[in-house]
Amino acid sequence: MTGNLKLLINFVEKFLGTVKFGNVQIVPILGYGYLVQGAVTIKRVYYVKGLNHNLFSIGQFYDADLEVAFQKSTCYIRDLKGNDLLTGSHGTDLYSITLQETTSPNPICLMAKATSSQA
Repeated sequence: MTGNLKLLINFVEKFLGTVKFGNVQIVPILGYGYLVQGAVTIKRVYYVKGLNHNLFSIGQFYDADLEVAFQKSTCYIRDLKGNDLLTGSHGTDLYSITLQETTSPNPICLMAKATSSQA
């Protein structure tokens, strides 16, 4: 779940129900998209307007064929070969991972080609 629409690509705007927070506030789930961070892609991340933190379950990482490892002060999101893809730090009762906003609503590829006379 995220409250930052800029983190999502291929966003589908659709009312999916509501979520209730600890302070008994009930807010709507307004859609879902993909969250891409480097080599990590998490599918069907819900968008909840106004949510101040990004909340992920360990199951979302496992569903993306990733491993999660915890140490006293650090958590690691790894591919199945053991390569660290994301790291987070332990705070007060939570592990936090800093996410980067996407700059385009869809992934883009930029390519340039020069002829031998231009090189």
